[in-house]
Amino acid sequence: MKKDVLVKMQCNDCKSINYCTRRNKKTIKEKLELKKHCSKCNKHTLHKETKK
Repeated sequence: MKKDVLVKMQCNDCKSINYCTRRNKKTIKEKLELKKHCSKCNKHTLHKETKK
């Protein structure tokens, strides 16, 4: 993956960084918010994009 489109996803509940994903910054201006499974919380929670 290219570094300029790589984003980290952080759990809203436990604040751990669990996922890395890609985002096209030219077409998607707002930050990503996805519902993903957190291994530390052991449930599906909202994950938001964090700073690099």
